[in-house]
Amino acid sequence: MRSKPRVLVTHHQVQPVALALLRQYCDVIVPAAQFPTRAEILSLCANIDGLLWTSYKMKLDRQVLDACGSQLKVVSLTMNGVDCVDTRELAKRGIPLGHTPSIPNGAVADIAIGLMIAASTGFLAFEDSSDYRTEHPIEGSTVGIVGLGGIGLLVARRLQGFNVGSLLYCGHSAKEQAAQQLNAQFVTKEELLRCSDFVFICCPLTVETVGMFDRDAFASMRPNAVLINVARGAIVDELALIAALKSGQIRAAGLDTVTTEPVPLDSELFHLPNCVMVPHLGTATKKTRDAMAVRAVENLLAGLRGESMPSQFMSFNY
Repeated sequence: MRSKPRVLVTHHQVQPVALALLRQYCDVIVPAAQFPTRAEILSLCANIDGLLWTSYKMKLDRQVLDACGSQLKVVSLTMNGVDCVDTRELAKRGIPLGHTPSIPNGAVADIAIGLMIAASTGFLAFEDSSDYRTEHPIEGSTVGIVGLGGIGLLVARRLQGFNVGSLLYCGHSAKEQAAQQLNAQFVTKEELLRCSDFVFICCPLTVETVGMFDRDAFASMRPNAVLINVARGAIVDELALIAALKSGQIRAAGLDTVTTEPVPLDSELFHLPNCVMVPHLGTATKKTRDAMAVRAVENLLAGLRGESMPSQFMSFNY
């Protein structure tokens, strides 16, 4: 019988403060490779009690769970989104899943506002300042938020200082108390796209939202509209976005996330002057990353003890 639970951490770049906490209570296995392959992770899964999953790009599915074995007690993510996980398979096996909701929201909302300003003004695209002009100011504009959850709410609150004209949001249901405080109106997705000068994607990636922004969606948007995506790349049909930006169907885009990350060097997105991209930096502050990693470890330790997690995944509604 082992004196400590055996835990696999799928990448060595977990924040040191969290890794140190985990090592106090568990025997920790970490892949040696800088960028471990799926095959290497699978080779390390046998007979572990807990799994700290760090990659939103790699699927945590039946194959991984089978490789771990029947003694696996808990899975914890160092992220908020659970789209990389087969949650049904986990539920079927009775394995609790931890994640890190709310913790990254402020940092992501900050990036969203920064992308709005950069994409709207286009100041990053001009080498000659005499070319700079802003024909569609933020003040007085109509802003639409797809998904008024934790991040969407903070984006809406930050927008209060910009004197926007109208604030719209869509999702599964109205958020009446928050909407009243923010003077926000609950509308259909179709109305939001048709009326908004700025559209923020703040919803989780689910079966419902994957590919939500396709050719039809862009065709319904205003030609002066700016799209900001701080959620997941797969919510947007990238080829449709490129076509919309090149044709002037929409004015600009600000992206913290795209379908393939890192972005391929030959991606057309790199060469479009009306597209601003940052490399998935929404949570990239030390305070945020430390807090997310520590919460992930706290979730895992609670699951190993058979206790309720501080942040256990239940379900997402955008």
